[in-house]
Amino acid sequence: MAELTPPSSSPSAPAVTVHLALGGNLGDRAANLAEAIRRLGQAVEIDVQSALYETAPMYVTDQPAFLNMAVRGKTRLGPAELLRFLKEIEASLGRDLGGLRFGPRPIDIDILLYADRVVAEPDLEIPHPRMAERAFVLCPLADIAADTIHPVLKRRIDVLRDEVPGRETVLRIAGAL
Repeated sequence: MAELTPPSSSPSAPAVTVHLALGGNLGDRAANLAEAIRRLGQAVEIDVQSALYETAPMYVTDQPAFLNMAVRGKTRLGPAELLRFLKEIEASLGRDLGGLRFGPRPIDIDILLYADRVVAEPDLEIPHPRMAERAFVLCPLADIAADTIHPVLKRRIDVLRDEVPGRETVLRIAGAL
């Protein structure tokens, strides 16, 4: 497979800690997650991965179950550059970026946190605007960032996880990939 060309970043730019959510429900779900993580390594130095969770679909429920996980790493890419890079990875792994919102997909990668920054742009919101309502995000994220404070809600990730509805639909099935 051809490697992606990550956006250029300034070597003098400070590395920033990012937390990303990964999921998918089409094809070989675990292989898609593993390949996405491998490709992320071109621009994000991943230092920890959550366990792997099987989760019921949310919003559009007539579709296969998802595998979800979260990773933490460091990048020198800015938020918009990182988003573009993530979309390239998704497209290269077969995601139809114009497909049904919340529908089935081989891979989905979301920026959950970018250090403690808050970004509000038309095509990018950080922290992820729906993460506090998603057990399938908060359960894996709490594996790797339990004591991290949500920069808008000012609450720990493990507290948000413990309060989110739907935790019973998120089943830990394996350790990190």
